[in-house]
Amino acid sequence: MQGSSRTALTSTRRVLNGTLSGLSDPKATARDLFAVIDVMDTNATLRRAFADSSRDADVKRGLAQRLFGGKVGNEASEVLTAAVGERWSSERDLSDALEQLAVEALTASAEKAERADSFENEMFRFERTVASDAGLRDALADRGRSGADKRGLVSRLLEGKVSEETLFLAGRAAGNPRGRRFDRTMEEFLAGIASRRGQSQALVTSAVELTGEQSERLRAALSKMYGKPVQTNVVIDPEVVGGIKVQVGDDVIDGTISRRLDEARAHLSG
Repeated sequence: MQGSSRTALTSTRRVLNGTLSGLSDPKATARDLFAVIDVMDTNATLRRAFADSSRDADVKRGLAQRLFGGKVGNEASEVLTAAVGERWSSERDLSDALEQLAVEALTASAEKAERADSFENEMFRFERTVASDAGLRDALADRGRSGADKRGLVSRLLEGKVSEETLFLAGRAAGNPRGRRFDRTMEEFLAGIASRRGQSQALVTSAVELTGEQSERLRAALSKMYGKPVQTNVVIDPEVVGGIKVQVGDDVIDGTISRRLDEARAHLSG
């Protein structure tokens, strides 16, 4: 998201944060925003009308009020009205922004219940579970299965084992919203959670589980390096042999033994 869309997202986020600072139910706001996105995604004319920068902002706000007023909560309506009044570089950017804000509202719900850490960890763990299970991965990627069927599958796997925020968001990702694959959707949802929490995510690959002390030292070092809190998510992969690989966004720090062996082989063969 670039240019005017980034500015529009920042402005609309301020409106969302204003609603979250009151006595509103963040979870209800998130569900309402997701419902609005679903309507927009099935109506190209509406998407264009909302994102058209040549249309008067008040006209677009009025359209949003007529269509969704009384059908979603006041907080979601306020966020939507603010969003459509902004200038967006593309229709996709508007939908992407509303989705990110919906994820942030759901994260605020977990924060309110003091389970934000477990929410983020549960989402990451489920994403890795699917990635490592070919049968489950194929089931969620199957275009022949309905979104409702896939959401039901996720519900059967997770219900009673995770927070209600995780159950809802993982189920939504399973339905392949907006035509995206499960893994891509989960990646974007996790980024939205991290954005709300004001931190970056580090994917750590290790041959063995890190001790609590090792995890804390790594988290502290990365937080110092990036100048803000960094959440570490650890993936166990025996093939790295030893050492760890850390990826934060596009940055990769690879200190694994397997990489060193690869470099040695390349040197010998060269």
